[in-house]
Amino acid sequence: MKKINEKLLKELNSLRKNTLMQTLKIKYIGIGININTLIAKMSINKNVLQPMGFLHGGATIALAESVGSSLSIINVNQKIFNVFNVEISANHIRNIRKGTLFAKAKLIHKGRTIHFIKMNISNENKDVISFCKMTNIIIPKK
Repeated sequence: MKKINEKLLKELNSLRKNTLMQTLKIKYIGIGININTLIAKMSINKNVLQPMGFLHGGATIALAESVGSSLSIINVNQKIFNVFNVEISANHIRNIRKGTLFAKAKLIHKGRTIHFIKMNISNENKDVISFCKMTNIIIPKK
């Protein structure tokens, strides 16, 4: 199973090229044994700050949506289905200016057409920065 997870991580990271994930330097770093969790990291730099010098909430949500959508993608047959986010929400509970963010996404409900995912965004000290949840829709390709 470890080799399968390493292969999935390599594949996910290769898909970042020429995307927002590459721009934000989001990197996938871990997959749960049952492929029901996915972990990514993003460094905080001047490009993800708001004018007051704190992490921009939009960058946090982009990290959450990236890891949550990717978790759904690796849980469907990608030859048959597309995955689209239809709702995401975040509660930002702590501000941060520097360091690395870690997003841990967990698949809460894996239905045939809907996936519910929750994410904790934390810093390197494991302090929670934001709680996020999202709903993805699974649609057959035409």
